[in-house]
Amino acid sequence: MSFSDTAQKAMMHGKNPKAIRVDGSSRALQYETVQAVENGPILRDMAFSSAHHYLYVMSETQLTRVPVEACGQYSTCSECLGSGDPHCGWCVLHNMCTRKEKCERSSEPRRFASDIKQCVRLSVHPNNISVSQFSVTLVLEAHNVPELSAGVNCTFEDLAEMNGLVEGNRIKCYSPAEKEMPRIIVDKGDHQIVQLYLKSKETGLAFANTSFVFYNCSVHKSCLSCVSSPYQCHWCKYRHDCTHDPRTCSFQEGRVRKPEGCPQLLPADRILVPVNVVKPITLPAKNLPQPQSGQRGYECLLTIQGNEHRVPALRFNSSSVQCQNTSYFYDGMEMSSLPVELTVIWNGDFSIDNPAYNKVHLYKCDAQRGSCGLCLKADPLFGCVWCKGENRCTLKQHCPHPENQWLEHNGINSKCTHPRITQITPLRGPREGGTLVTIRGENLGLDFREIQDNVKVAEVDCTPIIEGYIPAEQIVCEMGKAEKSQYTGNVQVCVGDGECRPEFMAKSSKYYYFVIPRIINLKPSRGPVSGGTIVNITGSHLDAGSNVSIMFKDQPCTYLRRGGQWLTCRTHASLHGYGNVSVSVSIDRAHLQKDLRFEYVEDPTITKIEPEWSIYSGHTPVTVTGTNLDIIQTPLVRAKYNSHETLNLCQVLSPTSMLCQAPELPISLARQQEVPERPDEFGFKLDDVQALMALNNTNFIYYPNPEFEPLSVSGVLELKPGSPIILKGRNFLPPTNSGNGKLNYTVLIGEKPCMLTVSETQLLCESPNLTGRHKVLARVGGIEFSPGVVHITSDSPLSSTAIIGIAAAGALLILFIVVVLIAYKRKSRESDLTLKRLQMQMDNLESRVALECKEAFAELQTDIHELTSDLDGAGIPFLDYRTYTMRVLFPGIEEHPVLRDLEVPGYRQEQVEKGLKLFGQLINNKVFLLCFIRTLEAQRGFSMRDRGNVASLIMTVLQSKLEYATDVLKHLLSDLIDRNLESKNHPKLLLRRTESVAEKMLTNWFTFLLYKFLKECAGEPLFSLFCAIKQQMEKGPIDSITGEARYSLSEDKLIRQQIDYKTLVVNCIHPENEKSPEIQVKVLNCDTISQVKEKILDAIYKNVPHSHRLKASDMDLEWRQGRGQRMILQDEDVTTKIEGDWKRLNMLYHYQVPDNAVMALVPKQVTAYNSVNNSTVSRTSASKYENMIKYTGSPDSLRSRTPMITPDLESGVKVWHLVKNHEHGDQKEGDRGSKMVSEIYLTRLLATKGTLQKFVDDLFETIFSTAHRGSALPLAIKYMFDFLDEQADKHNIHDPHVRHTWKSNCLPLRFWVNVIKNPQFVFDIHKSSITDACLSVVAQTFMDSCSTSEHRLGKDSPSNKLLYAKDIPSYKSWVERYYSDISKMQAISDQDMNAYLAEQSRMHMNEFNSMSSLSEIYSYVGKYTEEIVCSLEQDDAARKQRLAFKLEQVVAFMSLES
Repeated sequence: MSFSDTAQKAMMHGKNPKAIRVDGSSRALQYETVQAVENGPILRDMAFSSAHHYLYVMSETQLTRVPVEACGQYSTCSECLGSGDPHCGWCVLHNMCTRKEKCERSSEPRRFASDIKQCVRLSVHPNNISVSQFSVTLVLEAHNVPELSAGVNCTFEDLAEMNGLVEGNRIKCYSPAEKEMPRIIVDKGDHQIVQLYLKSKETGLAFANTSFVFYNCSVHKSCLSCVSSPYQCHWCKYRHDCTHDPRTCSFQEGRVRKPEGCPQLLPADRILVPVNVVKPITLPAKNLPQPQSGQRGYECLLTIQGNEHRVPALRFNSSSVQCQNTSYFYDGMEMSSLPVELTVIWNGDFSIDNPAYNKVHLYKCDAQRGSCGLCLKADPLFGCVWCKGENRCTLKQHCPHPENQWLEHNGINSKCTHPRITQITPLRGPREGGTLVTIRGENLGLDFREIQDNVKVAEVDCTPIIEGYIPAEQIVCEMGKAEKSQYTGNVQVCVGDGECRPEFMAKSSKYYYFVIPRIINLKPSRGPVSGGTIVNITGSHLDAGSNVSIMFKDQPCTYLRRGGQWLTCRTHASLHGYGNVSVSVSIDRAHLQKDLRFEYVEDPTITKIEPEWSIYSGHTPVTVTGTNLDIIQTPLVRAKYNSHETLNLCQVLSPTSMLCQAPELPISLARQQEVPERPDEFGFKLDDVQALMALNNTNFIYYPNPEFEPLSVSGVLELKPGSPIILKGRNFLPPTNSGNGKLNYTVLIGEKPCMLTVSETQLLCESPNLTGRHKVLARVGGIEFSPGVVHITSDSPLSSTAIIGIAAAGALLILFIVVVLIAYKRKSRESDLTLKRLQMQMDNLESRVALECKEAFAELQTDIHELTSDLDGAGIPFLDYRTYTMRVLFPGIEEHPVLRDLEVPGYRQEQVEKGLKLFGQLINNKVFLLCFIRTLEAQRGFSMRDRGNVASLIMTVLQSKLEYATDVLKHLLSDLIDRNLESKNHPKLLLRRTESVAEKMLTNWFTFLLYKFLKECAGEPLFSLFCAIKQQMEKGPIDSITGEARYSLSEDKLIRQQIDYKTLVVNCIHPENEKSPEIQVKVLNCDTISQVKEKILDAIYKNVPHSHRLKASDMDLEWRQGRGQRMILQDEDVTTKIEGDWKRLNMLYHYQVPDNAVMALVPKQVTAYNSVNNSTVSRTSASKYENMIKYTGSPDSLRSRTPMITPDLESGVKVWHLVKNHEHGDQKEGDRGSKMVSEIYLTRLLATKGTLQKFVDDLFETIFSTAHRGSALPLAIKYMFDFLDEQADKHNIHDPHVRHTWKSNCLPLRFWVNVIKNPQFVFDIHKSSITDACLSVVAQTFMDSCSTSEHRLGKDSPSNKLLYAKDIPSYKSWVERYYSDISKMQAISDQDMNAYLAEQSRMHMNEFNSMSSLSEIYSYVGKYTEEIVCSLEQDDAARKQRLAFKLEQVVAFMSLES
């Protein structure tokens, strides 16, 4: 034996020394490699110790003593003697591998084995017993054992140990007693293998072992598994039990030992049972036991869709059993037949084996067979027929018509009429033919011969192919050649032989077109000679036909994908070496010729990699130098280690260089290596270039990852400002051959990076100028680690002189402030006095009108109670979701295109739809959508109106993908916040006005997500407020021309003079049912006829949505007096009074209508006066305006709604009702020109305000509370507020006012104010100008409540501010509490929010026509195509996804004249 120095070169390279055994001179065997020195080569000089037990080995830096043997590493005799180590042998009774001199009494026979054949062998008889057998005598036979006079023990693992009786080389033992038996449970099988050891009493050690089996028959629950067991198991068929002892079976004939004797069901033909048909099931069997006395009979157990059905069964004899007459059923029509598990049992739960797995097949003729063809195609054994009278598939006996009225397979009538074509693919193909057209439909024949020569596509014969034929359902045929004159046509199929009758003819509704595919260009035009380049060929009609092949000279290019104007393929390795090859494309039989050429160039080579190292986690930069690198499309770098491969990306910089990110070394983390490792392979995946997959000339090496220690035990490090942060750890500088390698470290304190100094075990970080708690994050390669948090606190002690200086400066400052305050105090005392006077005046007035308010309120409450008694949920006329969203998204537009199907000329429809589908995919690409919106917003011609329109259109498209819409919205809002802060605008201005797409999208987002909350919570108090305002206004006079009223919240709409009026009750006859009881309606004697009609309609149709009512303009008011006298009352007629150039509208007192008069609304009649003065009336009667204009928009101002009083063009007469408009100069001074005495004026506003107070409070309280009658706060609000808080944190905005203002601008001012001012967005109602004016005051109060700025009141303050001055502070506190409660609520996880958004999308999936929406959005693409394409080409992410190219495809589709 020698230690080799023959492989001296290997050792010089630091390889480990080898132990080699030489037998004679001819053969040498290496049996072991020993680690001798830590690193460096081993020197030639070696020496043995004096006893030859050790070898001394040297390297340049180390001397090591290596033992010549390591026998102790082998644990079994065969390992020891099979190792080939000449020093080692097996010490038998000590059960160890050792040198011979170390083994006691090794010279005695068979105590020391030196050859593998001398290892001890042990066998046992019997080698298995049942777990119910105890203390069985076992005989063990041992070979190669030494003399055992000291005695042995037999040990069954940890179960039992007993004395063994030695007789020569045989030893007798007993199996374990009952209590020592192993527990064998069913799920572990029917046996357990236990090691039986022989243990020497001399050494106390086990020196031999063999396997012994304990088996348990009783775990077998069926006869076949029992008797098929390899152990001595028997089946007792009357006891239904498996045992090892046949004597325990009660009857001799009941014992079964062989599978043939088991009771079992024999294989049966398919058992078919139609549902709901009473039928027995007969099953062949053998050896069926006859139940004994006291035992129950046979039953069939069927498990249908999880439910067990027990059916009594009869045993005819030992070889047959029948489940009794029963009908069966299964749920659903998705399956035409249902295989059902069948078990035959007797005596309650003794099951008969079913080795053939017989199943019962329940079937329904009509399931999945909705057409005649599918019915007749069913398995003939089902007995299904097509019942013509009922047009359904059924059993013969269930068809109520005579036999000539049904069709059956192979019957007299077996041919289905009225074939139908439902689908054709493809719809376009080349004229040359060869296209495989797939035709799907119904009743397309039951036999291939029926349609063999009967298919025509666009008048061209199409030859059916038998392999593609699915009877009744599908025909695949091959197109013949079309003539030049043939362009298009439908598909015709005739079923049957001979002449074609109309009832057997099918024509498609869709047309098949012949097109001329062309190729124009290919890109890239060169690639490596080894292939693998993805080539994109462009042209037209490239998606026609069924089969595409691309040839590069005489070899194929593997087809990948195609669209209308492109197709892609992957090149193969060139058969002809370098150079140009011609490219040709065939679509079916059409050969597309154009002089396109592809150049195969030399494969890339790699000449240099720098640096040649990385860390285990990879992701460090590696610069690669070589040739032809630019011809590779997606170069990858790869490493392989222990048969695991990892890849990483490379970026081509030039034909000769690229920058790669090193792949990680796929090393298991469990090993946590601390030594450098070389990968088994390191190379590059460059298309199909195989030569560079594994480089031979590289010594790329991986060093251990840098490891960081925590900053402190608690994870928080306390620091003073300016103190450096030291990150400790190891492996910060890899020990590369060229000195320490530099790694690119980034350390972030919070979000700020810090300057770094790196050493082997430390990173010194110059902390940025920060205070407070900040997370520390270290990044290097592919690793990101946070060692903890730093807490930077400043406490700079000041010197005494500094303290005195500060104190003096402070005293001077205080003195200055006092002087300023005194001056200010004098100045403001005067305004304070004015304010106090005003406040006192207000308080006095409030108490003076308290009584009036109480009375008015009590009266109003009774009216409102009548109204709200029917309001509980159903009575409120909510608009449906679609109308509601349309009114908010597109105010003022009644019939928007997004509600209609896309309208394009027929010949362009397919083209446009394709383009829009492609555009829809782009809209669903976040990179594109964000770039698209930003580009549009950057255009000067893109107006505010356009911004709102685009935002609404995008939301209609994304209604079905709200998770994605929300993600985009967050991105846009984040951008908006960044822009707002960069432009040095005050942060509070964010979201104040709708100047961007994001802001309108936010409104729309809340519109979609708060509909349920409006319906369930906020809608009721809003509707109550609207009704209360309407009723309160109508209690007093309202001028039908100017819209001014006696009761108003708005000074603009207050009648400022005394109007005498009286309340009348009129009894109305129901216009649609004259016999129903008369309805009492309160009206005023100063109401115009149109106002009376409106009040009557309101009373009659109290709970009917406004759009479903009769219109006042379509009705005439008829006053029914005594003795059948009837009089039509009108706003203007021949009795109308005219004074000078003023014409006054007729009122009830003009006609002297008394109290309790009877009125009826009758259909409009054209009188002579009407027909003559129709133009005048329609132009001047403002009440008609109000009725006829269905207004859904948001008023720009209150004034804009006031009808202008224009003189009649012919006569110059002006119309008035209660007050003459002061703009006409006819008024006396004080009549309207100046305000009335302010007390009276304020009293009326206050009276109205007091009456409506409860309804305003209810609405505000509902909106500003987080729990609404048990329903939770809408997720959308919490989610958006949290997002705004995150953004504020990100930008270090800690001013609570700014955060409050952001939230107010985001939800209350953006959504709620809109809804309060425009209740017609939510309800089906009509809003008059006076109601609009009052709602505007409420909305203004709502806005003031959400503001954080204090509004100083003075005598010139607007009346609405003064009116709610005392209420606004408490409303403000509600808002603050609301925002605070929301911020304290548990954050919503993205998962929960996404689930909620997905649910909302699903509920309103098909509200809008997405094609029409996309078409509307596309109009902006058409307008700014160049700018959008340019932006996409400049954006990196968009460039990677080739979005500009895709958009150009869309533009091509949309503009192409087909």
